Amino acid sequence: MSTPYPAPAETTPPRQHFASDNYAGMCPNAARWFMEAQTSGHEPAYGDDRWTQQVSESLRELFQTDCDVYFVFNGTAANSLALASLCQSYHSVICTPVAHIETDECGGPEFFSNGSKLLTAEGESASARLGKLTPDAVETLVTKRNDLHYPKPKVVSLTQATELGTVYSVEEVRAIAAIAKRRHLKVHMDGARFANAVATLGCHPSDITWRAGVDVLCFGGTKNGLPIGEAVVFFDRTLSEDFAYRVKQAGQLASKMRFISAPWLGLLENDTWLANARHANAMALRLYRALDGVAGVERLHAPQANAVFARLSPAAIARVQAKGWRFYQFIAGGGCRFMCSWDTTPESVDAFAADIVQACA
Repeated sequence: MSTPYPAPAETTPPRQHFASDNYAGMCPNAARWFMEAQTSGHEPAYGDDRWTQQVSESLRELFQTDCDVYFVFNGTAANSLALASLCQSYHSVICTPVAHIETDECGGPEFFSNGSKLLTAEGESASARLGKLTPDAVETLVTKRNDLHYPKPKVVSLTQATELGTVYSVEEVRAIAAIAKRRHLKVHMDGARFANAVATLGCHPSDITWRAGVDVLCFGGTKNGLPIGEAVVFFDRTLSEDFAYRVKQAGQLASKMRFISAPWLGLLENDTWLANARHANAMALRLYRALDGVAGVERLHAPQANAVFARLSPAAIARVQAKGWRFYQFIAGGGCRFMCSWDTTPESVDAFAADIVQACA
């Protein structure tokens, strides 16, 4: 007797892409804890559930300090609301010209802070070309003016890892935080790829955050294997006063919060978050090495996290894209950004590199 449904056809695995680590799905550990929360029955809403409390305690243990922890849906909300908690409308935030808060958040930080201005630190130093702030750049902006007609600097925002795939060392963060404290500024860290930075540095996460002078961290989970959700971690708890109200007003308070928080247990368990980041970083290094010496490919700088930046001719880019590969070109000043993820396979890297080599031949 024939079945009413045809047998599924054999298919090849879906192609992996190099446009963004947001393309990747949920890592198995996060998925397991998501389903644990799904089958746990009824739980209190709006973050009063046991999962959210457990993850918050786990993050305090991870950072070895009594910090305040909040969960929001995405990185733009995390950064915007965190900065709004540090600023008044007449204040300003110092960042780089390529910072995500400057280029890719649609004015969110300004909107939620009722108008705090972003001040970009221009410069020709090697660090500036790699997307980093320097103590001198911060000092220049802070001392540029002190009259009432200028938005008063209040916060320094560091992106770790940067939008150009580079990483601030512990010493660099400490130096910038020292200038910030001297000038009575708070330090915010956009850690959408914080895990990748820690994996590169090999340091304890506390050493690159509160021990170095960071006041609030937006700890990225989505790019590290979560289905959704970022953690806003206030190391200076006086700064988080009424933050819960900001989260609610912004539409970022999940009623079924456990489905955002529970998958974090999967990342924190056995340092899965670090393993995911180390793998993504290793795949970026593999791709970087595969493009070494390829005629028509100019590698911009060695990867320090999970991104590779390179310049290809427009014709070569078109040929690679014609083969179905997706990647971004708008971030690296005319170059291409190739981003690796927690699930990027060596086979995908090798296939992508081979098509780049062929397109440049």
